[in-house]
Amino acid sequence: MAAAAGERECRDYLERHRIPELLHRLAALLIYHRPEKPREFLIQALERVKAGKRAEGEYPYLMDEANLTAMFELLDVVGQGHITAAQYREALKTLGLSTEDLQLGDDANITLDVFKEEVKKKMLESWAAY
Repeated sequence: MAAAAGERECRDYLERHRIPELLHRLAALLIYHRPEKPREFLIQALERVKAGKRAEGEYPYLMDEANLTAMFELLDVVGQGHITAAQYREALKTLGLSTEDLQLGDDANITLDVFKEEVKKKMLESWAAY
């Protein structure tokens, strides 16, 4: 019983501090960039998170402007210039971003500019939580 309680306490600690999400994001950055010196890269990424929290720099991003445009274009298959709220929610989930506070009606249309702006905002919010 004591072991189970200790394990639960450890799991609670990790979840409370969002350590699994942080490690997942750092691993994604490593896989995407594949730096020659991964330890130095991780240190720099964590320093960027720290600087971002102090508003002294930018958070590390996995998706840049070109990536966001490409993702939007994949979702806007017929080139209408917008995607649906459901597509937007799925894109956020795919990127590991929260959809909890979205207040979009199912009939809402999301343009490329709104998509990029909102995804960037969500990425900032997710890093700021660490």
